[in-house]
Amino acid sequence: MNTTQGRKRVIIANVSPRIEEGEYAAKAIINENVLVSADIFADGHDELAASILVRHAAERKWTEIPMKLIMNDRWEAVFKPGRTGRYQFRLQGWIDHFSTWQKNARKKLDAGLNIETELQAGVAMAGKAAEAASPADKRTLTEWAEKLSVAKTTEGILSQLDRNMRGIMNRYRDKNLLSLYPETLEIDVERQKALFSTWYELFPRSAASEAGKHGTFQDVKKLLPRIARMGFDVLYLPPIHPIGEKKRKGRNNSLEAGPDDPGSPWAIGNRKGGHKAIHPQLGTLKDFRDLVREAGKQGIEIALDIAFQCAPDHPYVTQHPQWFKWRSDGTVQYAENPPKKYEDILPLDFESQDWQGLWEELKSVVEYWIDKGVNIFRVDNPHTKSLRFWEWIIRDVREKHPQVIFLAEAFTRPRVMERLAKAGFTQSYTYFTWRNTKYELEEYMRELTKTDRKFYFRPNFWPNTPDILPPFLSSGGENAHIIRLILAATLSASYGIYGPVYEFCIHTPYPTKEEYADNEKYEIRHWDWDRCTRLGELITRINRIRNTHPALQTTWNIEFAETSNDQIICYGKADPEAGDRLIIAVNLDPFHMQSAHVKIPIAALGIPAGRAYLVKDLISGNSYQWQDEWNYVQLNPQELPAHVFEVVLDT
Repeated sequence: MNTTQGRKRVIIANVSPRIEEGEYAAKAIINENVLVSADIFADGHDELAASILVRHAAERKWTEIPMKLIMNDRWEAVFKPGRTGRYQFRLQGWIDHFSTWQKNARKKLDAGLNIETELQAGVAMAGKAAEAASPADKRTLTEWAEKLSVAKTTEGILSQLDRNMRGIMNRYRDKNLLSLYPETLEIDVERQKALFSTWYELFPRSAASEAGKHGTFQDVKKLLPRIARMGFDVLYLPPIHPIGEKKRKGRNNSLEAGPDDPGSPWAIGNRKGGHKAIHPQLGTLKDFRDLVREAGKQGIEIALDIAFQCAPDHPYVTQHPQWFKWRSDGTVQYAENPPKKYEDILPLDFESQDWQGLWEELKSVVEYWIDKGVNIFRVDNPHTKSLRFWEWIIRDVREKHPQVIFLAEAFTRPRVMERLAKAGFTQSYTYFTWRNTKYELEEYMRELTKTDRKFYFRPNFWPNTPDILPPFLSSGGENAHIIRLILAATLSASYGIYGPVYEFCIHTPYPTKEEYADNEKYEIRHWDWDRCTRLGELITRINRIRNTHPALQTTWNIEFAETSNDQIICYGKADPEAGDRLIIAVNLDPFHMQSAHVKIPIAALGIPAGRAYLVKDLISGNSYQWQDEWNYVQLNPQELPAHVFEVVLDT
């Protein structure tokens, strides 16, 4: 212990956000308020003070922000990062001797006691601080000390005791008595789309307007105005690379492919190239870059699939055999998830002796597509690759390209999903797909938004994917699709749909599986892109609501309402700065009308108690007059299974 350590009396503990003992950075969005809190206390009854020191990793100078005591020794401070990249923050606390002196002097004065000694002590404190003060602060301190020393009346003394001198005195506190939290913690600050995004997934090979033709990037480009009109700002494309010819899968995942079967895009690589090549039937690299540029003009970013796996005829297999597991019969171990066999896919060996060469090559794949204009990557099955690899590649890529977003497609065990998020994945697929009841949805949202998960795990809600057709959708038809759409789009700031299949309400399951029959993963589908549907119109309307209401552009502000019927879920979301207040009520039963009394969380929404207010349904346009907390809703799924209310307070 050094010579001053024993004199430091303030304790700092239970710091938040602090991920895995400070090993990982917490997450934030540019211009988003970041709340830092900690338990800060000391022996005795002295007044305390605390602050956080914040700086961007590229800066040398720290900015000090005072902390405020909230209750029970819990202190908080808020800062708003103004640029992307890594921020660092520290916490410090100290005995506030000046405030302690003020408090004690007031007590004695109020009790009618002589405080001459206390006044002399105050003058001495000001004199000591003035020795190190700037010229302006020195003048202020000297003037204050002189007035205090000559004050004779109670009123005169109180005027000086009440004068706000704390800030100046704290600037010249004894630095040797500061208690500094031993860790410097980090915040990874990303752009707005890391929190708020709306995804549409389609297979480029199914984008042709004419049946029987293989789609191209040019066909996808023609669809961009349609996707933009629907309100999507991310267009996600499954792998666009050459597809393996060996062990190619046929329709509906059959082991034998016919001569015209295109194979699964996730079986990447053949004699024409691998992860840096483009499937010849989709077009050229120039066509792809044109697509990226045109999408940008429409306000859409292209998200590319990163699937670090190989078809048996991928060039890596012959060029880098050390990156694969070889069996005793001289063949490469293909991917398995018993009883499923993925003979068209070879997993990479992350225990390879040449792991460094493997890591560098995979990073070069990501950098290659960044150079081609891609800044969003949906990563296929990241939980089947080394977690340490993801920590390394994401940090390295984002240090050079802080605009890049990684979405983890990982439907796996909770701890693994959490670790992927901590490792740096910007967003994550979730269990929303299988959370159907009111209890399940509320508990899951509380887990995501009211625990430490909110500091590192950003959800992206998908009602369906090419791999997953949940029973609720397959059995509930269009009503079920509307219910899950509204839930996904209003519970989470980021959501996505497997586009044409969802908007055209395709919901025939493969027998005995939670998968689509005639799955587009294994065949080219033809879609009538000019077809208008009720579901498509509703998707457009919901996305318009999301884009115009800030309350839906964050996930963390949800407050659930008590309901008298478990078939009705109700919640509020508000953005106080924008004055935006929304109440969402959803009938979870796709077949029957349901009604309930709902207890609106008016305090959280900023609605005064006892106040009448108007709620306007942003979907139907209907308005209702509500009063105070308890109100009534009735929802018929055959008409519309949900309300998205905007709250209008009477002026």
